[in-house]
Amino acid sequence: MDNNNMKDANRIKHYAVAVIAAAAGVLLDQFTKYLAITRLKGEEPFILLKGVFQFEYLENRGAAFGLFQDQRMFFFISVAVICTVVIWFYLKVPMERRFLPLRICAVLIVAGAFGNCIDRVRLNYVVDFFYFKLIDFPIFNVADIYVTVSTFALVVLLFFYYKEEDFERIFHRRK
Repeated sequence: MDNNNMKDANRIKHYAVAVIAAAAGVLLDQFTKYLAITRLKGEEPFILLKGVFQFEYLENRGAAFGLFQDQRMFFFISVAVICTVVIWFYLKVPMERRFLPLRICAVLIVAGAFGNCIDRVRLNYVVDFFYFKLIDFPIFNVADIYVTVSTFALVVLLFFYYKEEDFERIFHRRK
């Protein structure tokens, strides 16, 4: 096998791992939401740390922090656009260890977007259940964690870790 075929095979392997990781992320998100529905729905909040953190069932028909209530078409278009951009970006990122954090962020963003999209298609709302009562933070779920943490990490990486030559390699590399 020549060097180009090896690189292509390695790239395909990376893509397969990314798809499997995203699917595993979606499955974990859906499993935790199933637990929230079966154990928390219709019940009093389950308090882990009084006045600090609890599990509390919420049916969120909006976006982050309850914005855009009952705007299903907006959410479906948003998920399609976000996933298209993230997948396009993933395909552009070199398959080197230095760029692994970017690829992980991309996988988590897609997993989070799909996790919440599944809820919207199946239930017409998103199941949320984590609540930091101490700071009265909006109730959220595992998919929200994926998207929020990976987006924050992506911003930090883009502003403080990667340099101009890295961006050149991502966006202007020759095939």
